[in-house]
Amino acid sequence: MRLFGLIGQNLNHSFSENYFETKFKKEGISDCKYQNFEIPRINDLPALLKDNKDLVGLNVTIPYKELVMPFLDEVSPEAEIIGAVNTIQIKNGKTIGYNTDFLGFEQSLLTFLKGNIRRALILGSGGAAKAVAFGLRRLGISYQFVSRRKNEGSITYDQVISELILPNLLIINCTPLGTYPKVNDLPPIPKSFLNNSHFIYDLVYNPEETALMKLGKSKGCNVKNGLEMLQNQAEASWEIWNS
Repeated sequence: MRLFGLIGQNLNHSFSENYFETKFKKEGISDCKYQNFEIPRINDLPALLKDNKDLVGLNVTIPYKELVMPFLDEVSPEAEIIGAVNTIQIKNGKTIGYNTDFLGFEQSLLTFLKGNIRRALILGSGGAAKAVAFGLRRLGISYQFVSRRKNEGSITYDQVISELILPNLLIINCTPLGTYPKVNDLPPIPKSFLNNSHFIYDLVYNPEETALMKLGKSKGCNVKNGLEMLQNQAEASWEIWNS
């Protein structure tokens, strides 16, 4: 039995396990199993691998996408540039890290945008935000990170004024704000500057319509959640595991 899984914290409502178990049943794949591995510290990864010899692939979620990298034998060039890993291939005793988030995001974004969108705000600064930034660079879209704390290359939410909102027609939420069960949470961007020219992409997928998406719709914005991105990145992970 080939074993696949997800490492992270608070995995009760995670996407991956249900997606892959459904995929296996639908496609008649009988020699594979997928399960969640909730680990309290990334330092527990070596023991997890040692105790599960059938593991051939892992997905990585919050809060380990960046922290996992030093524990891997190799990292793909894209994941190295991004600085985050969400997919691990375990092959011939070696762990190789990849990033399929940027591929899933790119594919999903292209089905969403209309017109010549060239500037974006990225809300958040974690592993998902870094993958989104990589995807935007590949698509020729410039971006500005917005975070709770001022970091190199980012501004804080209280610095987001009309001169930033109005020309940055794509706004991407890469934070977990609004995720079930805290469905009323949303990033503190100034809502008065939003209009029907804006595209709001929320990487959160549970609930299907987040508080940020509801706010955007009330202002006439185009909105989309992160489900398609997750589906795309999962299929890209599957291709890597079977390569």
